[in-house]
Amino acid sequence: MIEMVQKLRNIALVAHGGAGKTSLAEAMLFNAGAINRLGRVEDGNTAMDFEPEELKRRASLSSGFHQYSWEKHTVNLIDTPGDQNFFSDTKSCMQAADGVILLIDGVDGVKVQTEQAWDFAKEFDLPCIIFINKLDRERADFFRTFKDATDCFEPKPIILQLPIGSEENFKGVIDLISMRAYTYDTEGKYTEGDIPSDMAETAESERENLVENIAEADDQLLERYLEGETLSDSEINAALKKGTLSRIFVPVICGAVTKNIGVDFLMDSIINIMPSPMDRGAKKGIDPDDEAEIERNPDPNAPFSAFVFKTVADPYAGRLSIFRVVSGTLGSDGTFFNVNKGSKERFTQLLRIAGKEQKPVTDAGPGSIVAVAKLKETTTGDTLCDDGNKIKYICAEPLPTLISFAVSAKTKGDEDKVYSSLTKLLEEDIALKIARNSETKEILLSGMGQVHIEATIEKLKRKFNVEVQLNTPKVPYKETIKKKVRVQGKHKKQSGGHGQYGDCWVQLEPLPRGKGFEFVDAIVGGSIPRQYIPAVEKGIIEASQKGVLSGFPCIDFRATLDDGSFHAVDSSEMAFKVAGSLAFKKAVADANPVLLEPIMKVAIVAPDEFMGDIMGDLNSRRGRVLGMDSKGKNQVINAYVPMSEFLTYAPDLNSMTGGRGMFTMEFSHYDEVPAQISQKIIEDINKNKE
Repeated sequence: MIEMVQKLRNIALVAHGGAGKTSLAEAMLFNAGAINRLGRVEDGNTAMDFEPEELKRRASLSSGFHQYSWEKHTVNLIDTPGDQNFFSDTKSCMQAADGVILLIDGVDGVKVQTEQAWDFAKEFDLPCIIFINKLDRERADFFRTFKDATDCFEPKPIILQLPIGSEENFKGVIDLISMRAYTYDTEGKYTEGDIPSDMAETAESERENLVENIAEADDQLLERYLEGETLSDSEINAALKKGTLSRIFVPVICGAVTKNIGVDFLMDSIINIMPSPMDRGAKKGIDPDDEAEIERNPDPNAPFSAFVFKTVADPYAGRLSIFRVVSGTLGSDGTFFNVNKGSKERFTQLLRIAGKEQKPVTDAGPGSIVAVAKLKETTTGDTLCDDGNKIKYICAEPLPTLISFAVSAKTKGDEDKVYSSLTKLLEEDIALKIARNSETKEILLSGMGQVHIEATIEKLKRKFNVEVQLNTPKVPYKETIKKKVRVQGKHKKQSGGHGQYGDCWVQLEPLPRGKGFEFVDAIVGGSIPRQYIPAVEKGIIEASQKGVLSGFPCIDFRATLDDGSFHAVDSSEMAFKVAGSLAFKKAVADANPVLLEPIMKVAIVAPDEFMGDIMGDLNSRRGRVLGMDSKGKNQVINAYVPMSEFLTYAPDLNSMTGGRGMFTMEFSHYDEVPAQISQKIIEDINKNKE
């Protein structure tokens, strides 16, 4: 079993959308004989993309899994989405990998998502190989793309291969370690030969750079190299692996995936350079009882532990939980303990995922990526382990949502089905959020972008036969006051028998933003009996839920009860509650009421050339820029923007930057709406109410 763990590789393919991850996975599986024909993303027949929503958009919307054997090793491939809308899934699934292949499009170079994927690899301390793809395309440029990567990435990329030819004449690669040329035919088979004479000088100088860079990973080797000794290929390869695993540098290789050029070299590199679960060593967790840090080695004989990094919701097969085994060995059926839920879970079959198929397996050891169906309580992020040896692994948080829509059922009577079906999809897609807004009475569905929400709605119809309408959410405005006033609230009713009598004097004054509501009891001399004072407060609180401008809750004010009168027979709690409510309404009308709007703090990341357009657009949205920073070759703008102006920003930023911009936002505070805009909002809301 230990040998199997040493011969296992878990590899995530990551990149921006359209860089060729799914096509690369297809070529690898084909070369290894795991599939018998080479599918194409454009034809919708690849092994990794099979969901109807993926075929329609010709892009991965969710991570795909497959396995192949190469050089007596087993490789688990994780093909992650490259679209910003689905990048939370990429982050979640990268936790299950031991190494990363980062694809860079040889035409487009490094994009925002490429940098974000690189940041995830850094966060999880994953060794990387860069594969520069599409070198057969028009305007592809290996050295320009390499420079792009060098400018943006840390640790430094180092060149292992040079391309032979360019654009449509790209036909092979030069390996700088063996110093041999490999030329490919139309079938993707190579012929080994000498380096073309016109490239010999470049190859020689690039090899010098390479050996110097690689020697840095080993002090003794570096010493020998500086003394002029010639290093053997096996020494160079050993130092290459050591430097890659310790993230001193990142090897760069190249090819053209759709022509199967260079893919076999990448497959060899995965075996020779990328780590096994053993190389990665122990994984840290915490003891659920006392929060102390503990760790588990990837030992087949250690107590079993695993973490769930993805869930697939299937209306027929039930919930499918995909997890990575960290330690120990799991049989094909049995029970384990879910630490997060504090419950035992039983399973009857262990599955390996191969594209859209699920194949039964007899056991799973450290590093294995497997799935079980129909666990009752387990969801993404949970730790599974032996009941007698508990450990909890901390999983990465999903990325913050960027866009929200109000969702309503198209068919009357489907309202409850909408919420329950969306909740099931939330188990599958941790980047979605669903909430009921108590103020606007809407079900809000939030996601990473418009495409994310649209794909979710399509999935909702396909999987659960529920159709919904999407509307722009109502903005949760609030109201407040700007002036101090003192009024009398008097409730007096006589109707034969007991009457009703409550009389209070209340002073209302504004509080600083964010202070909420304060009630001050300043009654002296018993002008209002003690037992009626809470009733006045209750009356004010209830009345403040509907302000006078447009019925929004009134916030950030102090109410001081300082005088009043009562009747020995007719006074009651209810009478004083009504008096408090009347006092509030009367006071607010005189206290210069204003409308408040939620302000979001946003960070927009985009290449320098789009800054002018983005700034101009922010100004038109009443944004207030706080400052700018640089991040790699991108700029980051930090700003405050009213929520009402930012509800549909995701598609707008996309079109402004050609898909090269991204942003995050979070609620910051409430602020006063400018008078002329406030007037229009109030008129529109009151018109809709009528």
